[in-house]
Order: sequence, then C-alpha cells, then structure tokens
Amino acid sequence: MPSPVFVGILAITGVTGWMTWTAYGNPRVDVFLLVISGWILSLCLHEYAHAIVAYFSGDRGVADRGYLRLDPLKYTHPVLSIVLPLVAVVLGGIGLPGGAVWVDHAHIRSRVKQSLISAAGPATNVVFALLLAVPFALGAGDDVVLMRDGSGGVVVGGSHGDFWVALGALAFLQVTASLLNLVPMPGLDGGNILQPWLSEPYQRAYNMFAPYGFMLLFVLLWQSRINQLFFAVVGWFASLIGIPDVQGIGLGEVGLFYMRFWSSL
Repeated sequence: MPSPVFVGILAITGVTGWMTWTAYGNPRVDVFLLVISGWILSLCLHEYAHAIVAYFSGDRGVADRGYLRLDPLKYTHPVLSIVLPLVAVVLGGIGLPGGAVWVDHAHIRSRVKQSLISAAGPATNVVFALLLAVPFALGAGDDVVLMRDGSGGVVVGGSHGDFWVALGALAFLQVTASLLNLVPMPGLDGGNILQPWLSEPYQRAYNMFAPYGFMLLFVLLWQSRINQLFFAVVGWFASLIGIPDVQGIGLGEVGLFYMRFWSSL
C-alpha cells in the first residue's frame, strides 16, 4: 500500500494540475507548484522501480526497509534523492538523478538481474517522458504563445497555456533525467548497469569512485560549455518525442523559465 506521504504528493500534484488548468491564482506560482510536485512524484516512482525489480530479483529486504511504499522519507539518502534534485530543477532546470534505495546485492545471484535493477529507474523516466509527450503528439499546446501584459511582464497565452508549459517542463525534466541516469559514470544508474560485467580489479576501482560520481556530475553540469552541449542534446530529444516550440523556444524550456515566478522572463 502506498504511504500517506506519497498519497499526499499525488494529491498535491492533482490539485496544482487543476489550478494550472483553470488559471486559478498566480499562474507562474501554479506552474511552479505543478512542476515541483510532479517532479517529486516521478522521483518516488523512479526509486520504486529500482526497489520492485530488486524485490523480484531476490532482495526481499527492500520491503522491510519501506521502499515498496513509495515513501521518499525511507530513502537512504533523502538529501541526495530529493533535496539536491529539487535544487537542480529550481536553479538549473536539470532533472538530476539522486542517491536512492539500498539494494543488498548478496541476494542477487544474476548479473542480468543486477543490471535490470539499475536500469529500472531510468526506464521509468523514459516512460514518463513519452507519456507526457502524448498530448503534444495529439496537437495540445500548438497555440501557446508568449505575450506582454499591461505591466511589461510576460504571460503565457493560448488555450490552457500555463498547463501545457508546465507539462512541457515536466517532460523536459524527464528527458534530462533519462540521459543523466544512463551516463556510464561510477555511482550513477548507467555505471551500475555496467558494473556487474566488469572484472574484479575494475569493480574494485569502480566501487572506490562510486561515492563521488554523483557530485562529479553535479559539478560538470555547472560548467558552461558542458551545460550548453547537454541542453542542446536534451532539446533535440525533446523535439524528437514531440514537445513543440513556442516562438522558436522549446516548450519545456519556456516552462522551466516561467516557473521561476520570482524572476522576470
């Protein structure tokens, strides 16, 4: 059964989705709340995917550790799993992967199963991105425009435009998370997919660097040239799955800027 915390996150996502759809209150605050709550929801499901595959692969302890209840408070590293990814979203528009559930690999006898456990999280982000792109493939958001309001600020126009830029931002974040999680770096899901297949000396070296892989990725993404290249690749994939442009700018990027209600566009 899902934890009350997860049910609360799900409820907040639903309410903020309704607020954004109906333009209730401040639209930029609505977009911010929907993107943040939707992102936390996806983080919970990402970690749940790791845990449920581990459970059926032999590690029954994930149930005792509370990972199958979708409760983010049960993660071994709540700061890395929730807080730091939220900071990355708010400040940089990056769906940064985080440290997550602890799996007892002593109970996992197959290298294939170990790789599948690591791949389950990124696969969830890929599925999320594709599902969020479905409305856009059906024509949603094609009429979204950016307009000046009476005070010289920028507002989103079009039928339910605020909702569609928020949805585009969430899809964009899922693309960033999918790509980052698949980077073959020690400590990340992409590296963990490969780790079982390495020879013992390479596995020892991998385990030595694994605790620092996440922070290294965080630092690299704040380097301007790497950041620009990364977002160019993300924009290409977002366009590939059908996320439309708004006046020459990707809808997801518009949403990520628009959600920062404390700054001007």
